[in-house]
Amino acid sequence: MDASLVRELVPAVIGVLVRRGADFDAAEDAVQEALIRALASWPHDPPRDPLGWLVTAAWRRHLDATRAQASRRGRELAVDAEPAPGPTPATDDTLALYFLCAHPSLAPASAVALTLRAVGGLTTRQIAAAHLVPEATMAQRISRAKRRLAGQRLDAPGDLATVLRVLYLVFNEGYGGDVDLAAEAIRLARQLVALTGGEPEVAGLLALMLCHHARRSSRVDADGRLVPLAEQDRSRWDTHLIAEGVAVLQGALARDRLGEYQAQAAIAALHADAACAAETDWVQIVEWYDELLRLTGDSPVVRLNRAVALGEADGPQAGLAALATVPADLPRRAAAAAHLHERAGDLSRAADLYAEAAAAATSVPERDHLTRQAARARHQLRR
Repeated sequence: MDASLVRELVPAVIGVLVRRGADFDAAEDAVQEALIRALASWPHDPPRDPLGWLVTAAWRRHLDATRAQASRRGRELAVDAEPAPGPTPATDDTLALYFLCAHPSLAPASAVALTLRAVGGLTTRQIAAAHLVPEATMAQRISRAKRRLAGQRLDAPGDLATVLRVLYLVFNEGYGGDVDLAAEAIRLARQLVALTGGEPEVAGLLALMLCHHARRSSRVDADGRLVPLAEQDRSRWDTHLIAEGVAVLQGALARDRLGEYQAQAAIAALHADAACAAETDWVQIVEWYDELLRLTGDSPVVRLNRAVALGEADGPQAGLAALATVPADLPRRAAAAAHLHERAGDLSRAADLYAEAAAAATSVPERDHLTRQAARARHQLRR
């Protein structure tokens, strides 16, 4: 069975079942049962309409499960009608599923995990590995999220701010993970821009994704190791995506309703505009971080990133002074401090901080990269 086809079809099938009245949890269970049947029959008897086959099989499985629960007879009567035969309508329910998975009642971590499971098609084991937590822990997180969504309908109004946050987090999962979700996130962001009439923050998110995605091919080397921005081969950057991102951003900024995604996109565009790392306009980047601080209510994460930018614009000591105002337990603070100490010439402190950052890393590639940075700094100390 084609895994990419299944990953594409699953959100659509879940969406159809939810729109017909199934709870999210029940819909996903029915789709999994249908996939088991497909695994057995498709290799020797492939359907002409895979989507229609899965919808029919999953819907019948859902009806069987509903009928088996006598205490839920009232609900059975509401959904018992078998849909008319014929092709399944070509409705893209993926974006609607994002709205459902990004329900305001869910914590961001739970919303991302549920979205990766239901929309991205990742297994619980893959999601757990990506977040460096035990599979049982992730299974519980996803189960709790599905229980919270019990009774929610696909046509219920969603929260746009939450959808944007989850969509960007999913983009980042696809950007660095084993399963490519980044392009799908961009597709949905384009769809959302059209749906909202070019809402500036939605356009800002799309611009941000495009500028990041343009650098994708240069982010890892031939051995799969992370390559820092300053060391990336900029000839491999996709200039068409950068140009599109800049144009989308300019259109959003022209509407004079600045938001945090637009500010982040402006920073990404400045990085993309530099022909080499040495030509990066760090002064203007710091100014955009100042705007971002205002927009986010003095976010510690923004202060962290601003400190690194300030270290490039005004020197590492200025960056370290700014970093001193950032909470010590903030993720990636140790990595930022290591970079600034290394630039200041304190290799011993930098090596210790790189090792500390590696121990706290939230992904395997990041952990491996920081471990190599610590080893490199220690090697230079011995020379």
